[in-house]
Amino acid sequence: MNRVALFADVQNLYYTTREAYNRQFDYNAFWAMATRDRTIIGAFAYAIDRGDEKQRQFQTILRAIGFEVRLKPFIQRADGSAKGDWDVGLALDVMEQSASVDTIVLASGDGDFDLLAQRVIAKYGVEVEVYGVPRLTAASLKAAATRFIPIEDPLLLKRRPG
Repeated sequence: MNRVALFADVQNLYYTTREAYNRQFDYNAFWAMATRDRTIIGAFAYAIDRGDEKQRQFQTILRAIGFEVRLKPFIQRADGSAKGDWDVGLALDVMEQSASVDTIVLASGDGDFDLLAQRVIAKYGVEVEVYGVPRLTAASLKAAATRFIPIEDPLLLKRRPG
């Protein structure tokens, strides 16, 4: 049985699916697709904690699906800019998990992860599947992945009527 670890870049998924489709990513559908006929070694969702109730409810849903939710505080700087980036933490977790799995599944379109994909493929011989919004996923990340899975209708929540 193929051993898999999942890594979901929550902020990237939120903004890219909203921009491309004005819809939200379906984490249940993603889980079902990415883990089908596989043994789950780890599943991590990386998010920024703004401390609001709606966000806490969403994090509870992610945990119920099976994700370990990793949170960083949202930091608003005096100049109005914001900080809340999980790239290094996600990369370290991918490197750590790569020794124990056959496949890394990365849900993100962030081109900063292209070198990470290349490195774990070369060093650990794992496959790297990248799930991303096609027109908003970095070409370098698509090229680095063993397989690119487009985030399209089956991986999006239905529009609410109204």
